[in-house]
Amino acid sequence: MTETKIQMRFADTDMLGHINNINLQHYFDMGRQDYMRNVLRVPLVWDREGMIMASVETQYLHQTRFGDPVCVTTCVERLGNKSVTMFQRLLNEQTGRVHAECRAVVVAFDYGTQQTIPVPALWRARIEEYERNETNTK
Repeated sequence: MTETKIQMRFADTDMLGHINNINLQHYFDMGRQDYMRNVLRVPLVWDREGMIMASVETQYLHQTRFGDPVCVTTCVERLGNKSVTMFQRLLNEQTGRVHAECRAVVVAFDYGTQQTIPVPALWRARIEEYERNETNTK
């Protein structure tokens, strides 16, 4: 899995001192971007083929407060024909405590035709290789 260190901003907090739930989604977005950049090795500015969000589900397990040393871990849980299910965790880097978990389904998409497409063969191969290597190193 990839690991993305999160740099919080004071503006991420709500009036109770928690990191706002919307901003936690931004943290998960950063993790997905890192995964796509580092594993797929493609630019994230897509003018033709890319990924588009189909669904996202988040479980908030513990409060996250400003200054908590957190990171997002990201892996591919399922690789379908046209979709990829990504599983992520927001972790406290010092304690290992899981603050939130997220499952996101992203769909391969042709922005020119506005149609879903099969996951490109190169992306599929890179995901499979990365996930296989990650599994073997555990």
